[in-house]
Amino acid sequence: GNPELPTAVNITWSSINFKTILQWQPKPSGYLYTVEIHGQTSDTKKKCILTAETECDVTDVLRNVKETYTAHILSVTSSGMDNFEEPPFAVSEKFTPYSQTVLGKPEIQNYTQKGSKLNVVFQDPLTPYTFPNGSFQSIRDIFQHDLEYKLYYWKDQSSGKKDATTESHEFEVSVDSTKNYCFYIEGVIPSRRENRDGQESVVLCTSVGRNILDEYGAEVFIIIAVIVIAIITLAVVLSVILCKRKKTKAAREKERLNSV
Repeated sequence: GNPELPTAVNITWSSINFKTILQWQPKPSGYLYTVEIHGQTSDTKKKCILTAETECDVTDVLRNVKETYTAHILSVTSSGMDNFEEPPFAVSEKFTPYSQTVLGKPEIQNYTQKGSKLNVVFQDPLTPYTFPNGSFQSIRDIFQHDLEYKLYYWKDQSSGKKDATTESHEFEVSVDSTKNYCFYIEGVIPSRRENRDGQESVVLCTSVGRNILDEYGAEVFIIIAVIVIAIITLAVVLSVILCKRKKTKAAREKERLNSV
């Protein structure tokens, strides 16, 4: 090979919902890169041939998601692939999509709070892989019974969380009918040792009718009550003082008249 060409460093796999990007450094100068994907049981596949970029979308060559792969990043000149010499290359860490891809955010389609029941309906994230009819496979199509979802919910303006688990696309949990609730969902792969929890969905909150106490909190009413009591007390004290002054003034006037 050509030992003078630099080889790639800091090689990383980035994968969400099985869309997988390989990244590395440095930017090439005077040479190019070619990526080879090696599977344990599959044939070697080339991607991003003679590229000046430092990332490569390798999703389509990782279709066997339970296979373990390594990437060889070759450093080559523009004509280097035409000869029989093996170019210098760097090898990535092993990557198994099924156990290492990150679960993306579930999409919440609908939610209602009726009485003491909170109902949340959501949709699985889609993957880049398709069925023969062209429709996209969801993460549930791939993980099947190895996938579940968790709902985290709490009373609005409270920090205490509760959670519930489902293997379907819907949650129904019991709540306080007089309180609003906030919540989010995330996918979970219980069989994994790492990357068990997926990305969190957006946080949404219900909006059932709220009374003034819910809106402003008990502390505000306590403060108002203290102020009112203080005003009443001050008014009573002033009334007593004024009354005493009037009586004193009247007594003095009476004494003055009597002395005359």
